[in-house]
Amino acid sequence: MVIAFFIETENRGFRERIKKLKGWKKWIPAWLVLFAILLNITGRVWQGFTDFYVDTIFPLWAETYGRFTGIFPFSVGEWMLYLAVLLVFLLLIGGIIYALFGKKLPEIFKTGYRKYAFFLYWVFGIVCVVMTLNCFLLYQARTVNVRFEIGGRPDKEYGPEEIAALRDYVVINANALAPEFERDENGYLLYEENLEQKAREEMRRLGEKFSNLEGYYPRPKKLALSGFYSQQYIMGYYFPFSMEANYNRQMYITNVPVTMCHELSHLKGFILEDEANFIGYLACVDSEDPLFRYSAYLSVIGYLDRDFVKAIGEEEEIYRSHPQISAQVAADKKFLTNEAWEQVEKKAVLKTETVKQAADTFLDTTLTLNGVADGTISYSRVVKLLLQYYDGKLY
Repeated sequence: MVIAFFIETENRGFRERIKKLKGWKKWIPAWLVLFAILLNITGRVWQGFTDFYVDTIFPLWAETYGRFTGIFPFSVGEWMLYLAVLLVFLLLIGGIIYALFGKKLPEIFKTGYRKYAFFLYWVFGIVCVVMTLNCFLLYQARTVNVRFEIGGRPDKEYGPEEIAALRDYVVINANALAPEFERDENGYLLYEENLEQKAREEMRRLGEKFSNLEGYYPRPKKLALSGFYSQQYIMGYYFPFSMEANYNRQMYITNVPVTMCHELSHLKGFILEDEANFIGYLACVDSEDPLFRYSAYLSVIGYLDRDFVKAIGEEEEIYRSHPQISAQVAADKKFLTNEAWEQVEKKAVLKTETVKQAADTFLDTTLTLNGVADGTISYSRVVKLLLQYYDGKLY
């Protein structure tokens, strides 16, 4: 009897503790959100913490989780994004139904909806932590010129002469490469080798020069709904939730090599777009493959030409005294071919202007919130990085 009473008492105490633990479950997502907020604050006020995380902890995610998602032939992150949209849509629809017909709804619906909302509450907490660890913290890391020690002082001001020298160097090399490629009847460049594997090789090669880029690289993946991303003028996408580098399968081939290397650089903790542009350029420009070199030059030629025009005060005579961008290079500097654009517009659900405007606003807001004050304009800051890199080599 005594033993039975003791066992029953222990069981009752155990059940009470279980009930208390279950009560704490509802607070866990909130604690996850708070944890994410604290990480973001710490990253902004303590540079040493962010640098340690980016250099030591962050690479583990690509080496482990990135290897797992790399098993799948499709972009896991892309479909996770679409699933998230569907889940939120169902939450909103269910909420409207609940608000309008709450008293008339069967109890099974109300219970199911509450559980579904609680599930998304958990998902939101996890998303906040993942986005912080795989994206937001990276914005607070040391800049690429410090991590690479690429030369040239960050505070040095470069004038028209240096900009002209760099711009002319890129133009001359691009002009020389343009006639080398095999083309079809429309003048479009042809290429048959495996670009995805080649991009991984080029990034690993660059990792031999810069230790921050060493390690595993997953295979870049094509975006399934590339038409939608084309409407946003997006060439590639890094998904923090799946540690994948993705690229637009519909864009013109000259964009593909440097875009893949750009997206792969995000997996090494370089989240700023100008820095990713710079790394993509470096990975391609010294390649033995002429398409990769050509892709590198085309990726920066527009930025350099615009900055050169600004530097000389739009003096046409001075501009024409420098090497001119050839007609073939200008033709190859395209996002999509005319045929690809026709396919995009034919299948589009929304107008391209509407989609692009919404995408630009979202991206600009995201960059600004993460400390990139000039938003999408920051992409062109690759010119400053290139000027520092070629300091002592071209001028």
